[in-house]
Amino acid sequence: MNSLTEENYLKAIFHLLDSENQVTVNELSKFLQIKMPSVNSMMKKFADKNWVIYETYKPIKVTELGRKEAAIVVRKHRLTEMFLVEKMGFGWENVHEIAEQLEHVHSEDFFDKMDEILNFPKVDPHGEPIPDKDGIIITQNLKKLSECKINETVILTSVTISTDDFLNYLNQRNLALGAEILIKNIEKFDGSMQIDFSDRTEVLSKMVCEKLLVKK
Repeated sequence: MNSLTEENYLKAIFHLLDSENQVTVNELSKFLQIKMPSVNSMMKKFADKNWVIYETYKPIKVTELGRKEAAIVVRKHRLTEMFLVEKMGFGWENVHEIAEQLEHVHSEDFFDKMDEILNFPKVDPHGEPIPDKDGIIITQNLKKLSECKINETVILTSVTISTDDFLNYLNQRNLALGAEILIKNIEKFDGSMQIDFSDRTEVLSKMVCEKLLVKK
């Protein structure tokens, strides 16, 4: 049974992994706000469990077993968020902290039942893919709204951050997942976008557009 601290490290690894299944001690230290000697010590423990290949002063290589363990923690978190929204009526801006606590429940049956009740969702309330029981994640062919062009029509599919402030910002503009967005104009000076959706018009900063993922 993995400890709460180990699971927090695993989740951080999941979010930081690069295309070569690697992450650095420095990246983990900054992400978790934990001193580097402590991170090094934990990575040695992870190496003993065959979750990572650890060598001093080199990037940490995450094994297939380690990647699966990390994905399972994320699965529990994202399933919980979906359950809180779909079955308990929470807003998508209010579920992260609760899921942070429930993700450490160690009963596999508990989360399997949650998955069944939800009819096996593929994404969470923020559009992030939910890993399956084997840690496998569906591939999403998404791009940032900021990468779109004038007169392009796209569907808002996911957000890259789920902080209360950002989600409340979107709520105030009635901009939700599934919205069909038409890019009306892009300001050359600062990259801000004028968009139409749901019979309304909004101007979004480039910073906001970079956090919104869309598909055709």
